[in-house]
Amino acid sequence: MEYVYAALLLNDAGKEITEAHLLEIVKAAGYTPDESKAKAMVASLKGVDIKEVVKNAQNVQVAAPAKAEHAEHGGAAKPKKEEKADEKKEEEAASGLAGLFG
Repeated sequence: MEYVYAALLLNDAGKEITEAHLLEIVKAAGYTPDESKAKAMVASLKGVDIKEVVKNAQNVQVAAPAKAEHAEHGGAAKPKKEEKADEKKEEEAASGLAGLFG
């Protein structure tokens, strides 16, 4: 996760996201740098517009967690159609963040 944070910091600062820059930030944060993780992060972000991904992720509305409905309180079971719609919304929200990870 520290490489994702480092990439976000570099992007926000307007700096190029390179292996060397990622390793510097990770080391400065007190972590032990891993060249293979930095290389993988750079490769996965190639061609990705981070600002656009973050902007789209902020606009995604995540479905509220389903409330537990108990028969003893007279609550009816949630219709299956609604459950599928909620699952689809959650999948769409997750896919918006997937762009950060390649």
